[in-house]
Amino acid sequence: MTITAPADAVERAVARPLVEIRRVRKSFGAHQVLRDISLDAPEGTVTVLLGPSGSGKSTLLRCINHLETIDGGRIMVDGELIGYRQTGHTTHEMTPRQIARQRRGIGMVFQRFNLFPHMTALENVTEAPTGVAGVPAAAAKARGLDLLDRVGLADFARHYPAQLSGGQQQRVAIARALAMSPKLMLFDEPTSALDPELVGDVLDVMRELARDGMTMIVVTHEIGFARGVADQVVFMDGGVVVESGDAAAVIDAPRRQRTRNFLESVR
Repeated sequence: MTITAPADAVERAVARPLVEIRRVRKSFGAHQVLRDISLDAPEGTVTVLLGPSGSGKSTLLRCINHLETIDGGRIMVDGELIGYRQTGHTTHEMTPRQIARQRRGIGMVFQRFNLFPHMTALENVTEAPTGVAGVPAAAAKARGLDLLDRVGLADFARHYPAQLSGGQQQRVAIARALAMSPKLMLFDEPTSALDPELVGDVLDVMRELARDGMTMIVVTHEIGFARGVADQVVFMDGGVVVESGDAAAVIDAPRRQRTRNFLESVR
């Protein structure tokens, strides 16, 4: 009897790496935060980074978007070297304008929402498309309203951040990141600043993005989210990858004692 894998499983198995990280190193002064980190994030998949505070997860995420420079190694997104250009054997950091162009394809959602307090939810979502990408105001508004509807905030388009709960503000931040039609979404502990009863709505939006095939790299302590959504779980500690694999392997049957200790502490 021949058993055929589901089409989506086959596609995920052969998906090309959208993000390629090779031997990345990063130090702050004498403190080495990332030590030869290497990993791939295949296109259309969700990679969850787990680990204790100070393990280097958020720094790695910021390096992918070149919000932090790296001391060694390389990061590629969609085949393009991030933050640097190479001429022969010499590597030079890109200009701020070139880096800004690269960032248009990478959406990022932070722990804190970083919304403009003097702008409505809709204005926050349309600011980058109109001001950076030159999208006509009417088109940006229409897409902004669609995105707010997608994150469950269609009735809050004219509300200011101070009039929204933390969970609502974070969903506006997600809509804002999506407004630039990114190929990659980075989430840096997006629920850590929320009251527990508000976490579910934000995770539901992220689950929907995963179902739609958005490539995502997520730093989180939400083990249930990682188990249910992640295609790949990477456990980091002390600036290195301790182990990685699918969610069932890393979360339910970790090989390393350090991983087991961490998971027991957060359950």
